[in-house]
Amino acid sequence: MQSLLVIDDETSICKAFVRAFSSETISVLTAKDGAEGERLFTDAKPDVVVIDLSLPDISGLELFKRLRELDARVPFIFITGHGTVQSAIEATKLGAYDYLFKPLELDEIRTLLDKAFKLSRMVRVQPVLAESDEEKESTGDAIVGRCNAMKEVYKAIGRVASQNLTVFLLGESGTGKEVVAQAIYHHSARSTGPFQAINCAAIPDALLESEIFGHEKGAFTDAHRQRIGKLQQADGGTLFLDEVGDMSPMTQAKLLRVLQDQTFERVGGNTPIQVDVRIIAATNHDLKQLVSEGLFRSDLYFRLSVVTIQLPPLRERGDDLRVLAEYFLRRYSNEFGKDIRTIAPETLDVLGAYHWPGNVRELESVMKQSLLIARGNVLLPDFLPPLGDIREHAGNSSGPEFLSEKFVAERLEAGTDNLYAEAISIAERQLFRQVLTHTAGNQLKAATLLGISRVTLRSKLKSLGIEAADFAG
Repeated sequence: MQSLLVIDDETSICKAFVRAFSSETISVLTAKDGAEGERLFTDAKPDVVVIDLSLPDISGLELFKRLRELDARVPFIFITGHGTVQSAIEATKLGAYDYLFKPLELDEIRTLLDKAFKLSRMVRVQPVLAESDEEKESTGDAIVGRCNAMKEVYKAIGRVASQNLTVFLLGESGTGKEVVAQAIYHHSARSTGPFQAINCAAIPDALLESEIFGHEKGAFTDAHRQRIGKLQQADGGTLFLDEVGDMSPMTQAKLLRVLQDQTFERVGGNTPIQVDVRIIAATNHDLKQLVSEGLFRSDLYFRLSVVTIQLPPLRERGDDLRVLAEYFLRRYSNEFGKDIRTIAPETLDVLGAYHWPGNVRELESVMKQSLLIARGNVLLPDFLPPLGDIREHAGNSSGPEFLSEKFVAERLEAGTDNLYAEAISIAERQLFRQVLTHTAGNQLKAATLLGISRVTLRSKLKSLGIEAADFAG
C-alpha cells in the first residue's frame, strides 16, 4: 500500500483528499501544520507529500527544505494561491515535483498524483534481479530471466551502475527497459538523489522541450509563468529519457549540449544553467536506421551509445516465458484473492505458441486477466484471454465507429483490467489505416495529417503490425 501525506491547515481540503483518494491501495494521512506534518513524515515515511505553501507555523517552502533533507526521493506537490506562485517555482527549482493552483480540480490532482506515485515507486523500491525462486517471491518489480541474453543484461547492470556514464537501453516495447533503468539508478552512487523519468513518445513535440528543459515566462503563447524542467529537478541525480528516438531535432540538439558540458537553457531563455545529471536513455527504434535517414543526429547517437545494454524480446528468451508466467502468477495471486499455485502444461503450450508483440508487459497483462476469472488452484487454458483477438478485431473493423458496444461488453465480461489500452489500440489501428489509405502509404504526409513526428508514426505502425507499403497506390 502506498501512502499520501497532505499538510494543509484547511480542514475541508484535508477531508477532500481523504474522500477522493483513500482506497485499498492508498492511505491518506493529514496534518494541519508544519510541526505535525514533519512528525508524520518522519514516522510514516509517506510515498508522496502534498504541502500548502501557507501554513500557520512555518512557510511551506521552509518545511519542504527540512523534509527534503530527510528524504530527497519523495515527490513533493505544492498547493498554491496566485500570491505564492514565485515560492512554488522556487520549490520546484529545489526539487519539488510540481504545484497546483487553488481552487483545486479533482481530475488535475488525480493525474498528477498517479504520476507522482509511479515515480515514488521507481525511486523507493529497488527492483530485484530475480534469479532464485526466493527472490521471485518479491511483490515489487523484478528483472526475471535465466536465458543467456538476460544474464548478459545482469552483468551489464553490475558493470555500469557504479560508473557515472550515460547508459543507452535498446529493446522492443515491453521488454523491461524502465525496470533496468531503475536497477541502474538504485545500484549507483546517485541512489539517494532525485530520479526523474520522461516518456518522449507520450508528449507532443511542442511540449517535450519544455518538459525536459523548462521555459521562461512569455517564451510562447501559454507560458504565463516560469517552468522548471525535469532536467533541473534531477540535478544531483538521474534522468531517464524513454523513447528518446522520438525527439525533435531541436530537442536532440539541446540534449547533446547537456551530454557535452552539463549545461542547458530554458525555452525562451539565454542564461546557461549548470546541472549534474546522469542520463539513462532508452528506445525501441533502430537508431542507426534513423541516423541514416537523417531523422536522428549522428553525434547524439554516438554520445548516447558509449555504454549500450540490449534487452531481448520475449519470443527469443526460451524457457524464460514459463519463468516469467510463474513469477506473475505468484505476484498477483494474493492481490486478486486467488489460490492459483501452478500453470497447467497445456496453458504453457498456448502461451508458448503466441509471438508476444508486447513482450513482458503483454504477458503481465495476460496473467492478470487470467487470474481475474480463474478458479481452483491450477491455471487452465480456458482462463486465458483470447490472445491476439484484440489486434484481429481491430484489423477487421470497417464500421464508422472505432469501438462497438459488443466488443466493450465482451471485454468487460472477460474481466479485463486493460480496456483503455485495448480500446486505444483499436482506435489507433483504424485511424492509421484510414490516413495511410488517404495518403497512399506516404508516411511523411500521414504524420503531418496526424500531427505527430514521422518517428512516432513508424513506431506506432510497427507496434500495431501495419505495413505502410500495403497502402501504396
